[in-house]
Amino acid sequence: MLGPLTRRGFVCAAALLAGFGLVATKADAAPFPSQPIKLVVGFPPGGSNDVVARIIAPAFSEVMGVPVVVDNRPGANATIGTEFVARSAPDGYTITLGSASPLAISPFTYPNIPYDTLKDFVGITTVAMTPELVAINPKVEAKTLQELVALGKKRQLTVSSSGNGGLPHLAIELFKTTSGADVLHVPYKGAGPAIVDTVGGHVDAIIVDIAGLLPLVKEGKLRALAVTADQRSPILPDVPTTADAGLPKLIAVNWFGIMAPAKTPPDVVQKLYEGLVKAVNTPKVKEQLLNAGMEPMLMSSPAAFQTFLVSELDRWGAIAKASNARSD
Repeated sequence: MLGPLTRRGFVCAAALLAGFGLVATKADAAPFPSQPIKLVVGFPPGGSNDVVARIIAPAFSEVMGVPVVVDNRPGANATIGTEFVARSAPDGYTITLGSASPLAISPFTYPNIPYDTLKDFVGITTVAMTPELVAINPKVEAKTLQELVALGKKRQLTVSSSGNGGLPHLAIELFKTTSGADVLHVPYKGAGPAIVDTVGGHVDAIIVDIAGLLPLVKEGKLRALAVTADQRSPILPDVPTTADAGLPKLIAVNWFGIMAPAKTPPDVVQKLYEGLVKAVNTPKVKEQLLNAGMEPMLMSSPAAFQTFLVSELDRWGAIAKASNARSD
């Protein structure tokens, strides 16, 4: 049997250990966020997704009070990096900045895609957007989109994109079906080489994000004909929309959204949402996005973003099936 002193010592030791346990439990349940947040981008540095991530990350870090580290994991039209986040712990510390191609289009154009956008993720909010831009080599005999369509009914038009199976590819398929022009899609391994060949006159036209074409349009090396949106872009206010130009169904907007793994706690999702809204609404971030050819785009709530995702999957799924567009 334990003596009085021994018994008292045992009780004190037990209480002390329990106290340590209580401290450990509280430490384990530290308020979110208490460590760096990894923002995964499925494309290499320099592309639109990467540009948006690096504009937002510093302001997001300041709002959240922890480092926000951009982690590029490129490959297979961002499906590699997107899958990485889908399989990550649902604790809010590994999230992805995705866009229309990997989240709403690749599920229909890539065989055996390793994730389900709606089942494997929870949407937080969109942060930016950019319409696609229809631009041509200045030597092509067309000053407007209507004139380009008319030319495409006389001869075949070659239109370049950043590759098979992404948003620019489907925008070209939309252009073909809505205009009735004879259009040949010419895919490249990225926007860079597609732009180079369009400027060089090897193809007639190009459809990609505004951001990649903006400097060349300003330099006169490409002629901008229309933005694929229902409202003019503040970045190119003198360029008509496809709706203005008589093709109201040719709408292709590339949006950039933040996603977390499914089963991320709702309170963590809400904190991430509130932090992103504050970050994107800062004047510096707005200015940087506009200078990069983007426009701020925020959802009213994570639930609103989830509803938006469903509508985008429905729309682009139908277009992909109708055109039989496939990835490389």
